[in-house]
Amino acid sequence: MRLLSWHDFDRAVDTITERLNGRPFSGVHGLSRGGLVLAVSLSHRLELPLLPAPQPGCLVVDDVYETGRTLAPFRQLEGAELLVWISKVEPLWWQALEVCVDPEWIVFPWEDTARAAEEERLYRVSRR
Repeated sequence: MRLLSWHDFDRAVDTITERLNGRPFSGVHGLSRGGLVLAVSLSHRLELPLLPAPQPGCLVVDDVYETGRTLAPFRQLEGAELLVWISKVEPLWWQALEVCVDPEWIVFPWEDTARAAEEERLYRVSRR
């Protein structure tokens, strides 16, 4: 398992902020659960509203892109930018701060490390 720290998170938010600062987004929407923490932080840093639902021209964020199931429904959202912290595949129609093709399970700092192995098992079973 790859354990990410709050320091890793802060660096990721810094990099995303540098990359997107000044872009005219209508707001930031985070996909639940992992994208919510990222969205709140980016909302503050980019001085954009945190949106309860995605809307045209917004920034949609998530923690990880593995299968695309959570991000795909927003692919055609007009003027939206879709961004993940870590992508497990090379990005095609979304942006990724980091690409990590290693199948290793990623544990984000807001997750319960003691339950990570069980969450990975449940995730893998659900995707069969």
